[in-house]
Amino acid sequence: MNGRVMPCDRQEIGSLFLFEKLAPDQLGRLCAEGRVERFEPGPVYVEGAPATCFYVMIEGTVVLSRRVGEDDVEVSRTSQRGVYAGAMQAYLGDQVPQTYTNSMRVTEPTRFYVLPAQSFAEVMTEWFPMAVHLLEGLFLGSRNTQRAVGQRERLLALGSLSAGLTHELNNPAAAAARATGTLRERVGRMRHKLSLITQGAYSREALASLIEIQERTAERVAKATALSPLEAADREDEIIDWLGERGVADGWQIAPTFVQAGLDTNWLSQVAATVAEDILPGAISWLNYTVETELLMGEIEDSTARISKLVGAAKQYAQLDRAPHRDVDVHELLDSTLLMLSANIGTQVNLVKDYDRSLPEIPAYPAELNQVWTNLIDNAVQAIHVTGGEGTLTVRTAREGNRLLVEFRDTGPGVPEEIRDRIFDPFFTTKPVGEGTGLGLDISWRIIVNKHNGTLEFDSTPGDTRFRVLLPYTNPHEETTTRPEEQSGQPRSHHDGNRRN
Repeated sequence: MNGRVMPCDRQEIGSLFLFEKLAPDQLGRLCAEGRVERFEPGPVYVEGAPATCFYVMIEGTVVLSRRVGEDDVEVSRTSQRGVYAGAMQAYLGDQVPQTYTNSMRVTEPTRFYVLPAQSFAEVMTEWFPMAVHLLEGLFLGSRNTQRAVGQRERLLALGSLSAGLTHELNNPAAAAARATGTLRERVGRMRHKLSLITQGAYSREALASLIEIQERTAERVAKATALSPLEAADREDEIIDWLGERGVADGWQIAPTFVQAGLDTNWLSQVAATVAEDILPGAISWLNYTVETELLMGEIEDSTARISKLVGAAKQYAQLDRAPHRDVDVHELLDSTLLMLSANIGTQVNLVKDYDRSLPEIPAYPAELNQVWTNLIDNAVQAIHVTGGEGTLTVRTAREGNRLLVEFRDTGPGVPEEIRDRIFDPFFTTKPVGEGTGLGLDISWRIIVNKHNGTLEFDSTPGDTRFRVLLPYTNPHEETTTRPEEQSGQPRSHHDGNRRN
């Protein structure tokens, strides 16, 4: 949008704080290469357009905003004379994208000093060469440092996840190995018992009955349900007494296995009614081996299923062999991340999943969303540990208008008032030296806001801290490298962009 061009007064331009130290010939050059424009209420430039001009407000009111989903989120509003915006990084040339990273509008007739981007770059380089070198080094060095430390942050997270995954895999693998060894021993005993049975005076009908009982017992084991400790103890006593009354030795060793398999005295009475009294002890012993082998095979099956589930969660988390951008179900991402972090979360933290499973899929970069979930879950768990290690982590999903909400709520001590303005800043951390890089929330903010066109915000009181991620159902815009407040010339605040306390 073009305004009405007005005369450029060197004295007026020189009264702006940016230019107050310039010499008269320098002010003359600014007026010669730039112009004063008066804009009526409305837009001045829009986000994403080529950054062609540098604007300094002489008088009026300016509003800077950033596009988030389908909404324009206000970044700052000011009437302070001399504030600036626009092509602030023109002096960097093609080292950064030269586009407006926010939108600017005025709410009343407003006058700007307007300098073309090329002229701004030239005067900066000619008049302030040392400052330009320092700014260039600061900007590019900070960006490179953030990238390097960001990679380190991801490696630290990967190391933590790998340690947790190794621990989680070791448990079922060890259980399967133990069960396999025991199963080999039990099968050996069963073969020996079978040999004794076939050498005994068992009729064809008795052997058929034993085999039929074995099949029914195996089916019973597969359908067994767990009992309470008190119920299990009572049933063991009943079975021990029943076996003792019928001359079955070592009933105290057999009873726990039968109880675990869901067998009771009624079932044993059916067995006793099926076989002759003289072969009942042998039949009970044979069934005991059958039950043990079924239970051991069930343990192996559960262990291998657990391993398969963990490997599947790892693949889901890392998004191996998957498109980097696609439609995803956030619940699958959340579940895989929670499973990967289960060792870190521990048993003292009560995990509550409050999911709205009816929510549709969203277009996203799933591997990067998993990184966000990891950062937010890890922060929540650490906050809970501050209060003694016991608390509740609630992960909730819901629909909010045309966006999908993912909320992480913890019962930790909350975010102190004095640091709320800084928690999204790069390299800011409250962790001891060596334990945190201070980039977790900064990276999360960039992934959600810059890459997914979403919102990351938080509310915090002692015992109730909620980090809220809002993601649009539409395709995210292309990633940018600069936050809106870094282009506005205004001081940084946790209210900027989409941040709030």
